[in-house]
Amino acid sequence: MVSKTAAYSEPPRRNFIGRWLAADTLSGIKRQRAILGYLFLLPTIIGLIVFIIGPMIGSLALSFYKWNVFRAPEFIGFDNFERLFADARVLVGYRNTAILVLMTVSLLEVLAFTLAMLVHKIGNRFLSTFLRTAYFLPVLLSGAATAVTLGYLFHYDFGVINYYLGFFGIDKIKWLTSSDVVLIAISLTTVWRNLGFTFIIYLGGIANLPTEVLEAAEVDGASGLRRIFRIVLPLLSPTILFATVTDIIKMLQFFDEPFIMTRGGPGDASRTVVMLMYESGFGNLEFGYASAIALSLFIVILGVTGMQFYLSKKWVFYR
Repeated sequence: MVSKTAAYSEPPRRNFIGRWLAADTLSGIKRQRAILGYLFLLPTIIGLIVFIIGPMIGSLALSFYKWNVFRAPEFIGFDNFERLFADARVLVGYRNTAILVLMTVSLLEVLAFTLAMLVHKIGNRFLSTFLRTAYFLPVLLSGAATAVTLGYLFHYDFGVINYYLGFFGIDKIKWLTSSDVVLIAISLTTVWRNLGFTFIIYLGGIANLPTEVLEAAEVDGASGLRRIFRIVLPLLSPTILFATVTDIIKMLQFFDEPFIMTRGGPGDASRTVVMLMYESGFGNLEFGYASAIALSLFIVILGVTGMQFYLSKKWVFYR
């Protein structure tokens, strides 16, 4: 007969972490999953701190200094911001950026939504997949490659666009050398490059629309434009908000296309805020002033995004 003392075996001792994880089976599993999740997020968090938050704090501090790399930073207080508000070129840069954002985002949203509606209605799976791939391919190209290629297409003398305009009796247009149309050329280039990303967003939103609501609307006689404006767009409003917010943030940072295609010309007709920031920092070695311009752009982006979310309460419908 085995004694009670011999039958009893003391459970293995655990350290503090082991006891904490195994305090309760269900709670322990949740803790383990939480720890595993944070471990997966750790590389992203480190990258965010090192490459985004850290440089932002450094740029904020640098905006109060005068520094050209070769000399020690000199604290000058708010002089960079006083210069910023008095600089006429900064005002021109913001004006050009605002015009580009309005033209590009409005055209981008309309074209992406229209194409998404048309592709969604295609019943042939092969053709639908081909069109989705074709529209998305330009997104994979670099901004520099796109700007160089489209720059040749818009060339006044040997550009393909002016060549084909001649077939319709239209005179050649100085796309990149006229202050009246240079922003249009840059906007069209940016739309072509970014259309696929916004198109995919709208396509996913349309695919997730409740079919019972659309079928009920069709039974009630709502079709065509009425169906789009009264049913589809209200249901798609969260997707529209996401697409417009991301596109506006992206377009407020215009750089690749105007820098490569026109160098900001003619004159300052296509010079954007980011170009001024780049030229001040890496061209004139005025890193403090460039940081002040960057901070002003950050405030503008933050304000515009906040206004979008505030106004979205009146038109975004969450089902």
